[in-house]
Amino acid sequence: MIKNIKTGFSLLLCCTVLLTSCKDEKKEEAMPETTEQPATKSGIVKSDYGTTPEGVKIEKYTLTNEKGMTMEVITLGGIITSLTAPDKDGKYEDVVLGYAKKEDYFNGNPYFFGAAIGRYGNRIAKGKFTLDGKQYQLTVNDGPNSLHGGKGFDKRVWTAEEVAGANPTLKLSYTAKDGEEGYPGNLKTVVTYTLTNDNALEISYEAETDKKTVVNLTQHSYFNLSGAGKTILDHELELKADRMLPVDATLIPTGELKAVAGTPFDFNTAKEIGKDINATDDQLKKGGGYDHCWVFTDNNAKDLREVGSVYHKASGRYMQVYTTEPAIQFYSGNFIDGTKDSKTGGKYEKRSGLCLETQHYPDSPNQPKFPSTVLSPGEKYTSKTTYKFSVK
Repeated sequence: MIKNIKTGFSLLLCCTVLLTSCKDEKKEEAMPETTEQPATKSGIVKSDYGTTPEGVKIEKYTLTNEKGMTMEVITLGGIITSLTAPDKDGKYEDVVLGYAKKEDYFNGNPYFFGAAIGRYGNRIAKGKFTLDGKQYQLTVNDGPNSLHGGKGFDKRVWTAEEVAGANPTLKLSYTAKDGEEGYPGNLKTVVTYTLTNDNALEISYEAETDKKTVVNLTQHSYFNLSGAGKTILDHELELKADRMLPVDATLIPTGELKAVAGTPFDFNTAKEIGKDINATDDQLKKGGGYDHCWVFTDNNAKDLREVGSVYHKASGRYMQVYTTEPAIQFYSGNFIDGTKDSKTGGKYEKRSGLCLETQHYPDSPNQPKFPSTVLSPGEKYTSKTTYKFSVK
């Protein structure tokens, strides 16, 4: 009798456990999946990234804000290798292009993915300019012209320093020697990346020289707000610019400031990048698409102001651009040739990312009518650009 009671009790207990387990499984099945970024601690984490073929050690810094947005930066070239942003469902994905293999960063970074650009961003005609009666010959690396400083800041190793504050901040420093790539003056440069807690990337530039020189600093990240899309042709772009700089066959400005109204270059009202990119237009033919400098309507403004935006409808991601600079180079990734591995698998194809490089005009040292890019001893070069991410 006692044995039967024990046996019955055991069976009852077993059934109760099984019933509870089934209920728990049903609860787990009924719980909706979430794509929200898990709670993470805001701050900066330093790690080893690798060693260049020359034996130089490269460090990586991972910045994380209070919302879980992250950015990875390496000391080679001040390169942003990753930057995440949430979509309309709260899903964080990487929205900048970068190589799958470290070797592609170490062996020249041919597309300038994510790099800090200097001493002079964009092109200088025939790699020459004259300053105070003296002609300087620069490294020529883009047909007959000098592009992005020759073996520029994107290929140099920077010194990194974490900056204490409410937002994760990384200060990168590099001193270019007098005569480096043909430029005069020892130029002390500081680029500061701040990942704010309202999902903005703030970039501040500073430079000082001991000899009169020219300076035009910018950032060369390629954005694709879809997270893993093949092209940026479905992105809607707005640029608050009423003029652009036409270029010759080697992409050097002709000196003209051309009104964009009624042309494929008019982005004053947001439109898809793919809408007019294949239009019959001499300038689009020369650039293989968009690879031109737009002049902001208020190009004399010195304060930080909104100058444009990018919107990807399918994901809901929206990126606003603010800057103190008078112009912007919009590049639609025309020369990406499908030879480099993508971080998300496959190859990066033509127009898989877009650049919005805030800057002064290309070839300014050779064009007196353009705003000056001359920096003299005792002066301080300063510039600021912000890329702010949200959804709509």
